[in-house]
Amino acid sequence: MSTAYPPGPPVPRTVQTIFYARWRGAMLRAAARRYGDVFTLHLVPPYSENVVVFSRPEHIREIFAADPADLHAGEGNRLLVNIMGEHSLLLTDEDEHARARRLLMPAFVGSSLRGYRSLVDAIAKEHVDRWESGSTVHTLDRMNELTLDVIMQVVFGMTDERRRDQLAPRLRRIVNVNPIMFFGWKYPWLQQRGPWKRFDDNQNAINELLYSEIRERRAHPDVDARTDVLSRLLAAGSGENPTDAPLSDAELRDQLVTLLLAGHETTASALSWACHELAANPEIQAQARRAAHDGDEKYLEAVLKEAMRLHTVIAATGRKLTRDMTIGGIELPKGTVVSTSILLAHERTAAFPDALTFRPERFLEGEVAANTWLPFGGGVRRCIGAGFSLMEGTAVLREILTRYRLSLPAGTGSEPSKVRNITHIPANGAPVVVTAETVVPV
Repeated sequence: MSTAYPPGPPVPRTVQTIFYARWRGAMLRAAARRYGDVFTLHLVPPYSENVVVFSRPEHIREIFAADPADLHAGEGNRLLVNIMGEHSLLLTDEDEHARARRLLMPAFVGSSLRGYRSLVDAIAKEHVDRWESGSTVHTLDRMNELTLDVIMQVVFGMTDERRRDQLAPRLRRIVNVNPIMFFGWKYPWLQQRGPWKRFDDNQNAINELLYSEIRERRAHPDVDARTDVLSRLLAAGSGENPTDAPLSDAELRDQLVTLLLAGHETTASALSWACHELAANPEIQAQARRAAHDGDEKYLEAVLKEAMRLHTVIAATGRKLTRDMTIGGIELPKGTVVSTSILLAHERTAAFPDALTFRPERFLEGEVAANTWLPFGGGVRRCIGAGFSLMEGTAVLREILTRYRLSLPAGTGSEPSKVRNITHIPANGAPVVVTAETVVPV
């Protein structure tokens, strides 16, 4: 097969890679304006070398519906192996991925989510109790603290405050890893130097804490009575498939770190964007506050979904072709990574009229078509924590909006975005002024 890829930016690979790592959104938008709905990026390791970007719904549907043996999502995510580990759900493919997903899924079904809700509510209340009326809250920092607490208690099941206090700052260092780290991991001689050695030391300390927790929980007599995700995984045995071996300690460690990264900063960023947009749009905020007081969680969920659409947290999903294939009518060789651009899909005016306007109602009026709203990916690789994230985010918004009115600090305008780790976050931390509100909106 010819290796003539669709056109893309003509600048050298190194330059493209720097822009992709630091200014991804601007680069993708510029390429889409010039080259249309399909274009190619040529990058250098640790990123995939040849990435063909798609954003049309029909192309995305074709990629998500393809045989997972032909498109390896795990191989497309290898950039994260030094953080998440070899067994991560995001980094495995075919039988290994299917087994891990079967064992993890029961912890995230509807009945399990309902069991977590009261603890999430309590954690949200505890954190929002610390806010002071009239103060400026940097919501990204506060939401990161809150969602990390949720991960440690609801997912890891850590009730020992001493161990939580030891683990929390080390987990934050993973979340805050600089993109330059990805480049250093390519060169073994860097592993014992500078930030790479500090990262490795931090990982070893995290592993020691997590493995200690796993050992103690395996030996704990009441593990079957606990409802946190780790306990559910330890009690799962062979799950729904009797041929599945239970998760080993190493696999559990990798899945816990994966759940941290996939479910911590992503949800925190989405919540901080939601707070920013509510503060910037008083009429929508008034409706959201009414919904919070009335228990209308569908509207609060719509607010969260619209924040995820307008401010895409994860820019894309990637899948590596294991054979020559034709996608979107384009012949592509084995080894190509096809990228479904979530960011560009969310900004398509054909799918989202007034795409740059914050309008939660679009999620309540049947406007959002399949393969257009993609914060959790799609197909067999759709994020298993999607329901958990929406439940958690809705609970946090309800706690905030029943107690405070949000406004932007004086002189604050639109909040820019920046890349941290692999996520897009509010560059200035999405500050809002919180004012205690005793009057229930009508």
